[in-house]
Amino acid sequence: MERLQKFIASSGYTSRRKAEELILNNHVTVNGNLINELGFKVSEKDIVAIDGKTIVKNNEKVYYILNKPRQVISSVSDNEKRKTVIDLIETDKRIYPVGRLDYDTTGLIILTNDGNFANLLMHPKNKVYKTYIAKIDGILNENDFQKLRKGIVIENRKLIIDHFKVKNIDKIKNTSLVEVTIHEGRNHIIKKLFENLGYDVKKLSRIKVANITLNNLKSGEYRQMSNNEVKDLINYLNKKS
Repeated sequence: MERLQKFIASSGYTSRRKAEELILNNHVTVNGNLINELGFKVSEKDIVAIDGKTIVKNNEKVYYILNKPRQVISSVSDNEKRKTVIDLIETDKRIYPVGRLDYDTTGLIILTNDGNFANLLMHPKNKVYKTYIAKIDGILNENDFQKLRKGIVIENRKLIIDHFKVKNIDKIKNTSLVEVTIHEGRNHIIKKLFENLGYDVKKLSRIKVANITLNNLKSGEYRQMSNNEVKDLINYLNKKS
């Protein structure tokens, strides 16, 4: 027996967090009965369905790394018919992005059909490090550096910056290229960080998640994670969970 949300996640349908939302919002039935409690347990013999569609467990797990271009949605589908990260990957598996990048943000995003893996990667308690490169309109001063070292309060919560460095300064164009590492996943958090300091982010790209990098993938390109990459990342996450 296992919890319903874990069953759904392990089927590859979606992440455990999204599965919990589906349960609470009355989308899930077990043996024809509507279930909206997270503590409900099921077995392999039970018939689990989401919006009337029976869930079949897919034991083959796949893991992709995509260098997301700009103007692509980090979602399985889009009501406005915009291109999504799913459109860029050729696979017959039902995959979905782990977390998200903004529409105009580029860089590393992981896609998988392994719900438990996705849950480990997204869970706040695991404090997974994410590294970004931001091009901002201005040049950071010493006062900004001090604020970054101490952490900055954004929407009544302190954001801890795990690491930062200025990679390049263009005095003619009055721009800076800054590398920032954080372990939070709040929406638009990097943009809000620099807005708090008085700068607009002109370009933003994620270059690393935990121990995973793009490895020279060009914009729009993707690759499957190697077995060692998956194993190392799961070991990293298990140590934190």
